Amino acid sequence: MTQSLALRPTLYEETVPGGGHTSFVLKRGQQLRLTDLEGGANVSLLLLNAHEKSERLNLPDSLKCQHTAKLTAGHCLYSDMGRVLAAITADTCGWHDSFGGVLNAEEVREKYGIGRYQELRNGFFRNGVDNLLVELGKWDLGLADLLMCLNLFSKVRVDADGGFHFEPGNSQASDYVELYAPMDTLVVLTALQHPLDPNPAYAPKPVRLSWQQVQSDGITLLCRTSRPENGRGFHNTERLYI
Repeated sequence: MTQSLALRPTLYEETVPGGGHTSFVLKRGQQLRLTDLEGGANVSLLLLNAHEKSERLNLPDSLKCQHTAKLTAGHCLYSDMGRVLAAITADTCGWHDSFGGVLNAEEVREKYGIGRYQELRNGFFRNGVDNLLVELGKWDLGLADLLMCLNLFSKVRVDADGGFHFEPGNSQASDYVELYAPMDTLVVLTALQHPLDPNPAYAPKPVRLSWQQVQSDGITLLCRTSRPENGRGFHNTERLYI
């Protein structure tokens, strides 16, 4: 349902190093490709309306209205206003976790030990809460705005008793996921290990970000038609631009 990358001009590219973080506005009509460069990456992602930041990603609604907890190509990421902040238009990974959240500083110390800047310089151990708060602060947002995040490239299976199980190897080198923005969307992310990743070593992996300009009619067809709710979600979003 998507054109090949060769047919879409790349507007800009950058690499987020393992442990790094960034934020930006993905403009209406743009698509962001996130690529796992080495395999085993995890990207914790927040989404907000770039012009009204009280409207932000609502993962429970995104799962309920699409009757799934297995987010992949054809699914939408909804705001708490019933609008589509981003649509997953392509995905070679096949599963992205919406349950696990991010680690805070204390949890990182407990899991990986002490990794201070004084000894490790830029290799010091970072944590997801602080990384996301740094980026939120750039947009005059804070702790109250740090809600549930989506963990791209990670798979967490839920057993019959409600237990969570992280599945290593879900994402391989060069796997990617593409997010199309039907509205101006503020993207906040950090590239850190998933909280349930069993690897005892602190070893976050880098990801590449690529911006593309695309035609919305064809690129979103799978998402618009995968559920009746998604058609209505796109309608709600497009009303912003009448």
